[in-house]
Amino acid sequence: MFRIDRNLTADDLDKALRADVAEGLTTHPKRLPPKWFYDEHGSSLFEDITRLPEYYPTRAERGILERRSDEIAQSADAVTLIELGSGSGVKTRLLLDALRRHGSLKRFVPVDVSGDFLADSARRVADDHPDLDVHAVVGDFEHHLGLLPVNDHDGRRLLAVLGSTIGNQAPAERAGFLRDVRGALDPGDTLLLGADLVKDPARLVAAYDDAQGVTAAFDRNVLSVINRRLGGDFDPTAFDHLAVWNAEHEWIEMRLRARSHQRVRVVDLDLEVDFAPGEEMRTEISAKFRREGLTEELDSAGFTLTHWWTDPAGDFSLNLSTAR
Repeated sequence: MFRIDRNLTADDLDKALRADVAEGLTTHPKRLPPKWFYDEHGSSLFEDITRLPEYYPTRAERGILERRSDEIAQSADAVTLIELGSGSGVKTRLLLDALRRHGSLKRFVPVDVSGDFLADSARRVADDHPDLDVHAVVGDFEHHLGLLPVNDHDGRRLLAVLGSTIGNQAPAERAGFLRDVRGALDPGDTLLLGADLVKDPARLVAAYDDAQGVTAAFDRNVLSVINRRLGGDFDPTAFDHLAVWNAEHEWIEMRLRARSHQRVRVVDLDLEVDFAPGEEMRTEISAKFRREGLTEELDSAGFTLTHWWTDPAGDFSLNLSTAR
């Protein structure tokens, strides 16, 4: 069975983009949220990034799931799998298949902002598993957790946030998000969280500034998104891509740095913005975690961490926590 709830329209996304760009270009220092990287071209570039030798997180997380998915399924014992930022790719299938082998799974609830992509990927899951209740939800999981389907299947839910997505949030935002996730779950439900781990800064910087320049193209693509959707006149080639390790906060910052003075107009916002030579605009943070700190963050949000899995190199973690 297949259903889809559409809580987010193209108009909603346009309004959010306008608000984020207007705020980000007029604050100091300038910044843009990373979610606007992912138009069709940006999504294709990110898929290329995941195959780069320098970019280990996707391979490491997939490897953990290949080795541990049955253990995860047994520990979660869930009748419903909710995935935030669902891609229904290899990693999702590994988790779905393990829960199916365990024999408990009755419902899959993928959540994503891209309605057309989500509808296609969720329908493929439904076609492959005709006895599975697939209830897709189009929405921004940072704002629409309260609109998840009612838990009408008797049993526990497993909510998965893979890919170290939480690393893109600053600590205060992350704390609020984890509290919201806890509020959407019942006691005994579980949270499966992917989290990239602190390691040699040189490796981290290389993962976000590859030798082939794919990540640089991905970073500059956000300027093309603004040009196309909001009538901007950014020259993406006039900005250099930077990846910087912030040791104080233990996160990678991706930035775009103006090579020379730039005056940019965004027609749809009636906005004109100057960039000084060398001025940098932050486009992403990607926090890296330590087990002790993440355990404390989960505890503060109302979760008890019960399982911690890593790849053999200790680069990435998948952890399972129970809602108290």
